[in-house]
Amino acid sequence: MKFCNSILETIGNTPLVKLHRVTAGLPCPVFAKVEFFNPGNSIKDRMAVKMVEEAEKQGLLKPGGTIIEGTSGNTGMGLALAAVIKGYKCIFTTTDKQSKEKVDILKAVGAEVIVCPTNVEPEDPRSYYSVARRLATEIPNAFYVNQYDNLANRDAHYEQTGPELWEQTEGKITHLVVATGTGGTITGAGKYLKEKNPDIQVWAIDSYGSLLKKYHETGELDMTEVYPYITEGIGEDFVPQNYDMSVIDHFEKVTDKDGAVMARRISKEEGIFVGYSAGSAVSGLLQLKSKLKPTDVVVVVFHDHGSRYVGKVYNDQWMMERGFLDVKTVKDVVNGRRNQPLVTIDQEEKVSEAIVKMKKYDIEHLPVLHNNQIVGAISEGGLFNRLIDDTNLKDAQIKQVMQHAFPEVSMDTPIEKLSVYINKENGAVITKDDGGKPHIVTKYDIIQALGS
Repeated sequence: MKFCNSILETIGNTPLVKLHRVTAGLPCPVFAKVEFFNPGNSIKDRMAVKMVEEAEKQGLLKPGGTIIEGTSGNTGMGLALAAVIKGYKCIFTTTDKQSKEKVDILKAVGAEVIVCPTNVEPEDPRSYYSVARRLATEIPNAFYVNQYDNLANRDAHYEQTGPELWEQTEGKITHLVVATGTGGTITGAGKYLKEKNPDIQVWAIDSYGSLLKKYHETGELDMTEVYPYITEGIGEDFVPQNYDMSVIDHFEKVTDKDGAVMARRISKEEGIFVGYSAGSAVSGLLQLKSKLKPTDVVVVVFHDHGSRYVGKVYNDQWMMERGFLDVKTVKDVVNGRRNQPLVTIDQEEKVSEAIVKMKKYDIEHLPVLHNNQIVGAISEGGLFNRLIDDTNLKDAQIKQVMQHAFPEVSMDTPIEKLSVYINKENGAVITKDDGGKPHIVTKYDIIQALGS
């Protein structure tokens, strides 16, 4: 029988997958190290188990003990899996910018989660770092993991991730690209690869609002670089001890928007459902296109799975609220028609007059008015079917054959959402501009807008 003795034995040996569409503009092949194949769906499983095992060896973590850590979610998941198998309790602190999905997943595997404010200094007693440290001193038989300064973090990647990349690329790797936070992955894997080939370039992807890039370039801890940002899992407002900056050749900053948009592109265009940091990593790589040549072989680390971000990056409303999603709205359709007047017909007029208007203006749908208020609608298709059955209807009044009024929507409605209203039975919607002037949007308008 071939089997694993526990889920922890499935960690590592994740696949290397060639990218095609999102990196089409680059001169060289790009491969993704897809780390969500780990059982906890992230690369953090590697170092989480390593840190627990090292703590056991050093006597810092004893049977029945409590594992305490500040985490953005993924390290907590790896620690929680280790705790389940090894019989420990877990208490995790996290920030209020992390997705609800991450918190719920940690709770699902038995961890207690304490949510702390994001926009406070690391030394602030309310920060998730400080709360974790305090709990470790108050709870008996507790071990504070401290992934930022625990060097078992980078050791895990030196021992596992680096060798895997070297073997999978048959030593042909020329660039390692990592969206980096604690520094464990990029320092550990990067150190191993540079020992194999000193010419390998190690590129770190940072976030605007983080001080890591400037520190790497100047050695200065410039707190004016630090401000709130949305990207999860990368960047820092201090320098963790896991960093060996001599291993890193370049830092590149990426905006919150570019990272989120690229994550969605990777999922849609490559079929790899990735987390936020993967989008940042690929976006940063594209910004460095001029530094690459056809003979290069690039590996980008995809840290975690998109399921961690379904309420954020993969939620259209969340993206739109932050201006990350460039969507066309009903207003864009209306403005694109250059203020063409709305053609209507009164309910007292005849069907034949409606047909004349439809031909004259080359339109299929007419709102029906009564006392200058929209009370119904007629369409070319609906009239055609009625006239086939009864040719005398052309002399009937509109009110005798009209349908229900077209649904009314707001001007800021994304056109992708209009499928809820426009269907086989209903071919248009009505909207009103800021001045209260009505406008019609039809199936044809939507097709034109989406195709442009």
